[in-house]
Amino acid sequence: DVGEHPRVLPLSVRGIVLLLLCILGPTAVGKTELALRIATRLGGEIVSVDSRQIYCRMNIGTAKPTPEQLELVPHHMINCVMPDEAFSAADYQEGADEAIGQIRQRGNVPILVGGAGMYFRALVDGLFNGPQADPILRQKLRQEAEELGSQHLHRRLETIDPDAAEKIHHNDLIRIIRALEVYQKCGKRISELRQQWESGESRYMLAAFGLNRPRAELYQRIEARVDQMMDDGLLDEVRALSAYRRGLHAMNCLGYKELLAYLDGECDLDEAVQLIKQNTRRFAKRQLTWFGKDKRINWIDLSECPSPEDTIISLFSS
Repeated sequence: DVGEHPRVLPLSVRGIVLLLLCILGPTAVGKTELALRIATRLGGEIVSVDSRQIYCRMNIGTAKPTPEQLELVPHHMINCVMPDEAFSAADYQEGADEAIGQIRQRGNVPILVGGAGMYFRALVDGLFNGPQADPILRQKLRQEAEELGSQHLHRRLETIDPDAAEKIHHNDLIRIIRALEVYQKCGKRISELRQQWESGESRYMLAAFGLNRPRAELYQRIEARVDQMMDDGLLDEVRALSAYRRGLHAMNCLGYKELLAYLDGECDLDEAVQLIKQNTRRFAKRQLTWFGKDKRINWIDLSECPSPEDTIISLFSS
């Protein structure tokens, strides 16, 4: 059962491709393998919705598709910028919009694949109309966080906007600063602006599927993936990137920040690897929480569904 939603429409309406197929879910659940099988059967092209795979030179730790997978199915929104270049949700929206348009012009099916909830929302629902970034204010807040810790700013956000604070992790400095910036610049809570934004219409007609597994099984896959990344040379990849400034957003990605701490002598290698596994498990839990609130997503338990690709492809058979 693929479920029903008023925005889920046939693949073609009046000869125009309207449907954006989405394969979403937590890290290591099996999105890439399933999406590749679906893409080859439907004549699809994959648009990555991953906030780390956009960076060049960060391949192993971001679990980018292999050269063989890239040869099998065209991929988009991968290797967009260098690690020291800025890249926002608005940049992602613009690039993904262009890629989807080109895929449609070729008569192929655009398949959005990944686990970056913010990028997913930016693409399918647009960006809410908040104030422009204030570099001076942001720098002031970052400096305050360096001196007093990100939890200090998070407690301030709890006072100003408890709804936003509940949804933002106390270590997610970028989103904490943005929420404080919005309130200081326009006097409105970011949670209120988001509520208005969420009540709007989607930018795309879409069919969205979320992949999941029993928690113990998912965690085993995460730990196995981290071990494989280390075997594949993740430490050497991080060492090659160590010349980049530590404060960069790209260098704060899972797998990279922990191994940078090891290279800086803050922990031993076994501790760093265990921390990668722990942080990745926590990240997967947050992804499930984020996507679980979106009622458009139809969930598939990969441990129970014998042929998930047939379940999804059946949507196009009518």
